Amino acid sequence: MNVKILVAAHKEYPMPSDLNLYLPIFVGADNFQGSIPPHDQLDNQGKNISKLNPFYNELTAQYWAWKNLKKVDAIGLAHYRRHFAVNGKKGLENVLTQEQVESLLTRYDVILPTKRKYYIESNYDHYIHAHKKEPLDLAAEYIKDKYPNYVPALEEVFAATSGHYFNMFIMKKEPFNDYSKWLFEILEAVYKKIDYSDYDDYEKRSLGFVSELLLDVWVKTNPVTYTEVPFVFEEKQDWLKKGSSFLLRKIKGDKK
Repeated sequence: MNVKILVAAHKEYPMPSDLNLYLPIFVGADNFQGSIPPHDQLDNQGKNISKLNPFYNELTAQYWAWKNLKKVDAIGLAHYRRHFAVNGKKGLENVLTQEQVESLLTRYDVILPTKRKYYIESNYDHYIHAHKKEPLDLAAEYIKDKYPNYVPALEEVFAATSGHYFNMFIMKKEPFNDYSKWLFEILEAVYKKIDYSDYDDYEKRSLGFVSELLLDVWVKTNPVTYTEVPFVFEEKQDWLKKGSSFLLRKIKGDKK
C-alpha cells in the first residue's frame, strides 16, 4: 500500500526515519526567507496555496497533497512536533510504522488522533475563548447555507466537549479527496469575507484553527469508518502555564 504521511514543518527538525512512509513538507515556502532543509518537499511546487500559509497554517501541506499526490492509496497529515504513536510514547522510534498503518487501513477508512477532552466547556466555547469567533461563525453560516445536511453534525460538534484536534489524520485516497474538496471550498469562502487588518499574526492562522472542528463535522456526516490512535507531542509542555491560560480565557470570555 502506497501511503504518504506528510510531516508539516516550517524549520529544520528531526524527522521519522522511514521516508517512504513519511514525507517532510516545508510549509509557507513561498513566503520564507532563509535556508530550507534540502530533503523537504516544498508546499509551493505544483498547484498550491503556499503564499496563503499565514492564514491556512499547516493546511497548505494538505492542499498540496490533494492537488499533487496522485499515485497513492492513502494520505496523512502530522506535524514536526506531533505524531501518531500506537504505544503513546514520545520519540521518533515510536511513530506509526508502514505495517501498522496498512493494518489499520484494511479495517478503517480514516485514522484520527485520540480525542482531546475539555470537560468544562464545549468545543465552540473553547474556540471563542481562545480565538476571534468571526471565522468559525462564517464557516458555520456557509455550511448551513450550502450544506444543510451537515448541520446536525455541526451542532453536535460545537456542543461536544471533546474532538479530534490538531488537523491530524490518515485517510484512504477517496475520502481524503472528498474531505479536501469540501473543506477548502468552505475555507476559501471564509477567507474572502474576513478583513484581517485587525488580526495579529496568531489570529491570522484562523483557517487552520477552524478546520480542527470541521474535520469531525465531515467525519460524522459521511459514511466512513474510523479508528483512533494516540498522538504524542515531542517537546516538553508547560502544563501549569497552559492550564492557567485556559482558565484565564474562560474568565475573560470570547475574543470577539
